[in-house]
Amino acid sequence: MIIVNLDKAKDISHTIRRQQRAIAFAPWDDVIAKQIPGTSAQEAEAKRQEIREKYAAIQGQIDAATNIEALHSILQGL
Repeated sequence: MIIVNLDKAKDISHTIRRQQRAIAFAPWDDVIAKQIPGTSAQEAEAKRQEIREKYAAIQGQIDAATNIEALHSILQGL
């Protein structure tokens, strides 16, 4: 029987969440950093806030997970 350390699994899940969040932020970070013509900094910041809220909710779901199956399900939704 395989025994999984749930706390370690949550740490790994958070690392995956952070990586996915960074990927989601990348195009909007470019808009802010480069001030790309035809794009609005306000629009970029609004999109960045949406990303923050999405991944904050995922963080809460990971923290509340009570088993590996729940963590797997959360990560599948990224």
